[in-house]
Amino acid sequence: MSIQWYPGHMHKAQKEVREIFNQVDVFIEVLDARLPFSSENPMIAQIRQDKPTIKILNKTDLADPLVTEAWQAYFETQFNVKTLAFNAQQGDKREQMISLIKKMVPQKGDSTRVIQALIIGIPNVGKSTLINNIMGRTIAKTGNEPAVTKNQQRIKLEEHITLIDTPGMLWPNIENPNSGYRLAISGGIKETAFELPDVASYAAEYLLKTYPQHLKTRFELTEIPRTDMELLDVIGRKRGCLRGGGMVDLDKVSRILVVEYRDHLIGDISLETPEMMHAERLEVERLNELKELKRLAKEEDKQRRRTRHKRNQK
Repeated sequence: MSIQWYPGHMHKAQKEVREIFNQVDVFIEVLDARLPFSSENPMIAQIRQDKPTIKILNKTDLADPLVTEAWQAYFETQFNVKTLAFNAQQGDKREQMISLIKKMVPQKGDSTRVIQALIIGIPNVGKSTLINNIMGRTIAKTGNEPAVTKNQQRIKLEEHITLIDTPGMLWPNIENPNSGYRLAISGGIKETAFELPDVASYAAEYLLKTYPQHLKTRFELTEIPRTDMELLDVIGRKRGCLRGGGMVDLDKVSRILVVEYRDHLIGDISLETPEMMHAERLEVERLNELKELKRLAKEEDKQRRRTRHKRNQK
């Protein structure tokens, strides 16, 4: 299954960011620490080009701390950007953020000129919560649903730093199907864009493989099920998600697994690692090459048929 969700206001937001590009001194890209690759909009990299960039790994209190460290090292060594780990319970990041912004723009950092810092990210990644936290008061509207922020707004961080907040932006085509599933599991895509049992099945398979002890503890399992459907069946029976005939209600148990993951009830869990993303990127590239070869072969076949048709008409 391919999960896609790209409302019209996201296209508008992308256009507005491109229009103010020349005003921006530093990009602050907010990522979900549980899925830093899948929550990284590839269009943002195209927009920001070589502008100084800070990647905020948000919601670190929900992620596997060792995996978060690996992601920070990966971004800083491979992409020459600065990273900052953050979660909503921390209140000590304001000065660290201000200092980092000034270091990224040294030509303005020690002057009276205003630094324009664009804060950007996908829906429901926690941009508004981050802004409210570093400002020490409610500035930006927050919510548990993606796409709460709809319009661009400018916020004075301090005398010489202005934050430009933007609506969450996905991209029109999520090429890696695994990224689509992870975004759905974490709440980055509205539920109208996917079938919940399908997403829960993906989550169950991943958790069984990577965090089986977390599942055993949370759902009081006597033994680890072998498959995703066995896990959902066991959880459903334990939680009383039964229909007539003693069958497990797949919709109900799927919601339990996904919601309890999002609510951090299963534990500190990351959905991807740098190594996983390297392998998946190679696979996406391979599939794209195959698609291109098929497209070229189809075009060549059409051209041959056109040539034959012209010859036959003479």
